[in-house]
Amino acid sequence: MAYYTLRQEYMLMPPVTRAYTTVCLLTSIAVQLDVVSPFQLYFNPLLITQKFEIWRLLTPFFFFGTFSFNFLFNMIFTYRYCKMLEEGSFRGRTADFVYMFIFGCITTVICAWFLNLLFLGHALTTMFVYIWARRNPYVRMNFFGLLPFRAPYLPWVLVAFSVLLGNSVVVDILGIAIGHLYFFLEDVFPNQPGGRRLLATPRLLY
Repeated sequence: MAYYTLRQEYMLMPPVTRAYTTVCLLTSIAVQLDVVSPFQLYFNPLLITQKFEIWRLLTPFFFFGTFSFNFLFNMIFTYRYCKMLEEGSFRGRTADFVYMFIFGCITTVICAWFLNLLFLGHALTTMFVYIWARRNPYVRMNFFGLLPFRAPYLPWVLVAFSVLLGNSVVVDILGIAIGHLYFFLEDVFPNQPGGRRLLATPRLLY
């Protein structure tokens, strides 16, 4: 009975969220079982350009570490905010959601090329959180039941949490920056005077 309930819940997940979280989970299982090594997955521009290990453009987004509290924390946030975006502001717009994914991945890879980052999934998750937070400005939240705040402050609360844990905040800041860039281009700029006309210009050329 529990198996069928779990399977039903899994199949009810929106398709992009289901595909991405499944690949992330399977990647961590494969590393945990020593089927693959993290050294085969991490982002390395030299190996991409000189050894043509093209898969390294994608695999850094799939690995959140071996099973641990940090892995569980990242997977919960990835699943939760990816799902809420896909079922919320992107409901019925799967192609636009995939476009957001592609935009986030390409922009993260470009930045990682200069920042010497190894794994990029956390930056993508932070981007999801930022976009959801900006599109739900009046949602009230609390952090572990202690700190009440509104949704737009959530990314910055996570940055502060990373600082408290002694982790680097470079990836968090990168995710916020990419999320803000997408939010500006998608939600802010088109509503500026002449913004929609300027975005539509390349289409008119065709």
